[in-house]
Order: sequence, then C-alpha cells, then structure tokens
Amino acid sequence: MIYIELFLTFFKIGAFTFGGGYAMLPLICEEALSRGWMTGEALVDFMAVSESTPGPFAVNMATYTGYETAGFLGATAATVGVVLPSFAVILLIALIYDRFRKSFGVKACMRGIKPCVVGLIGAAVLSVGRTVFFPEGISLSAFTQREFIFKALIFVLAATALSFKKLKLHPVLVICLCAFLGIAAGYGLDLQV
Repeated sequence: MIYIELFLTFFKIGAFTFGGGYAMLPLICEEALSRGWMTGEALVDFMAVSESTPGPFAVNMATYTGYETAGFLGATAATVGVVLPSFAVILLIALIYDRFRKSFGVKACMRGIKPCVVGLIGAAVLSVGRTVFFPEGISLSAFTQREFIFKALIFVLAATALSFKKLKLHPVLVICLCAFLGIAAGYGLDLQV
C-alpha cells in the first residue's frame, strides 16, 4: 500500500539523516526519483518553492512528495514519517542529555557527525546546482548560453546580498527580488515555462 511505503520511506529518511532538511535532500531526491514519485525537474522546482514557504524544509518536501504521490493521505503519511524519528530522538535526548553531555563518547560522536552533515549539505548543493545550471548536462557550450549566464548572475546576486552583513537584507526579500528579476528577464530570454 502506497501510504505505508511513503511512511516507511520518509521514516527512514528522518531516522538516518542528521543536520536538518538540507542534509535530508540527497536521500529525498534519491528515494523520490528511484521510486518514480517525481521527476528531477519537479523536485528542483519544489525545492525552490519549499525554501520560500513557511515551515521546515524537509517537512515541506515530504508533504509535497506525499501529496503528489497519493493525495492528502499520502502527504500525511510522508509528513508523519519524516517527523516522527526526530520527535522521538529529541524527546529521548531531552530526558537524558544532562547526564551524558560531558561524556567522551557523546563529544566524539558529535565531532564525527558535524563534518558529515556539511558533506551531506554540500552533496545537495552540487546535485541541485547541476540540475539548475546544467539541465542538459555539463558541457563547454552550456557556459555561454544566455540562460546559464542569467542564472549565474542571479546566484551571485543572491549570495552576495545574503553574505554581506552590512546590507542586512532579509532572505525573503532576496527571494522576492530574484523572483521578480526572473519574471522580468524571463520574457527576454525566451525561457520555456
């Protein structure tokens, strides 16, 4: 039954991914694509939507994937599946953390998990970047296309706006400005919508 499959798949993702939604992204993409629940293009589109909507990124992705796959009940199954492991772990940690906070094993475990999380996020960035900037594959000619240049400029603009603390631009404002630039320039680039 699809609801059980969605629940178990997202439960596994929630249980074995540390570091939040971006660290879950490679697993969500792998599961959704390998099971035929969504296309790569649809996943990238919803990543953009999920990032700009309220709520945790992984929960938004799970809910959307579940809904696209099996409607409201699918969304519910996927969302509960992805949230339940974190809820259980945090509840357990809250109960015992004070006793083990200074333990050598706990400190060593965290020392190993932190770089792993950065690696998972980096893998997600590379995967999404490849899909966004090189949808037909990486080639020398891709770098000279107007659409690539436009996307690269938007990327640099957004990264610059968010990196300089003196600008103090809110991420929502940056997202809205980039969306406006995409709409304004999209017609001139003959983008297929």
